[in-house]
Amino acid sequence: MAANVMSTSNPQGPAQSRYVRGNFAPLRQEADFELKVRGKIPDGLRGAFYRNGPNPQFDPGPQYHPFLGDGMIHGFWLEEGRGYYRNRYVRTPRWLAEHAAGRALFGGLGRPNDPAVEGIASGGANTHVIFHAGKLLALQESSNPFEMDPATLASIGWVETGGRFTAHPKIDPITGEMFWFAYSSGAEPLNPFLDYGVNSADGRVLRRDRFGAPFCSMVHDFMMTEHYVVFPVLPLTGDMERAKRGLSAFAWDPSKGAYLGVMRRDADVDTLRWIGMEPVYAFHGLNAYEDGDQIHCDMMEYSRAPLFPDADGSEGKTAGARPVRWSLDLAAAGARVKRTQLDDLQGEFPRADERFLGRPYRHAWYAANVEMDEALGFDTLAHLDLTTGARRLCHLQGGDSFGEPVFVPRTDDAAQGDGWVLAVVYRAAENRSDLLVLNAQDIGGAPEAVLELPCRVPIGFHGSWVAAR
Repeated sequence: MAANVMSTSNPQGPAQSRYVRGNFAPLRQEADFELKVRGKIPDGLRGAFYRNGPNPQFDPGPQYHPFLGDGMIHGFWLEEGRGYYRNRYVRTPRWLAEHAAGRALFGGLGRPNDPAVEGIASGGANTHVIFHAGKLLALQESSNPFEMDPATLASIGWVETGGRFTAHPKIDPITGEMFWFAYSSGAEPLNPFLDYGVNSADGRVLRRDRFGAPFCSMVHDFMMTEHYVVFPVLPLTGDMERAKRGLSAFAWDPSKGAYLGVMRRDADVDTLRWIGMEPVYAFHGLNAYEDGDQIHCDMMEYSRAPLFPDADGSEGKTAGARPVRWSLDLAAAGARVKRTQLDDLQGEFPRADERFLGRPYRHAWYAANVEMDEALGFDTLAHLDLTTGARRLCHLQGGDSFGEPVFVPRTDDAAQGDGWVLAVVYRAAENRSDLLVLNAQDIGGAPEAVLELPCRVPIGFHGSWVAAR
């Protein structure tokens, strides 16, 4: 992979939103680099690490939210002790329309689009990137998955599922099936309907069924066990009438209550049962599993939703997330969710050994904050042993920050948690990034390898490892 840099667009002017400043600032170049490696890439670590995040190609207005930017995939290929990097925009219809116009055209989160893009899908495919049924898929919850070439990162196009999708599908490690959902799936915007879907291991859509929720909620993630799915409807509420009054389309409204909808994976949606809980919020789940009639969902729980105002338009209080277990007793009539805090360290972006997705598990990793106080910026990685309660940390200094940690098993049949954690680090003083390879059981120790980039990887969201075959 020879070094190459290609510029795709230029900013329109000074950034107006805090979400396009610092390491939120978009990276407007597409490039190919062979990376300098410090240490040694482990012999068993062969494959590609992909990371997605919002990267608007034109500077948006002051109301820009990071959930709205164009997707950009950052790819790291590790092979025979060498590392290579490539990044490309996800060239959705939205990206192509704005690129042709030379300016931002789309609103979002209740704000109107430019009339010139009527009928053009607004999804930016900017939140997650996964590999399923031989396809690399860039994901966002407002649109179908968008396929990218796993080697070149060339944009291929939408993968049809019948409508909106999710940024957080669950792939069963035993069957290879992909389980997913979509919120606000009805005809009118900001509606209280959800869809539940399943794809076969070879990518065919097996079902897509609609059901009503207690109210319209931003449902960013859901949970899956061996036999059940769980849908959190929490009071980050969507309201088009509120948006028409000039307030935020999505806002925190705990008066609505909070509910978990639970059903068997193979059941009809008419069997879904709603169980009440305290009005808290979670963007992301870590894992879920069954224990007899109990379902345990381990979540990164906020006391209120961050990044959004209160329903009356006030800014609301800031809040950080902590790992909390939500337990549901399916045998109890009129049951409510029991909440048990697993650790007191604030953080986000939890990941587990995904070979144990939906099953009892032991190890968890997440991005955390010990000193830093910045939205989506984290100065620490945490590893929790949920059996012993032990916690190990990897802490950064000098304003450096971590992205999401992704676990890679040492081999397909390695013991649970035996492997590496990959994480992108922003080096603030140098205004560039590294990819760290850490021992998953000793993340506070020296990295096994550091892959140095000559450019930044801006603050983003989620990623996946795809092993070489």
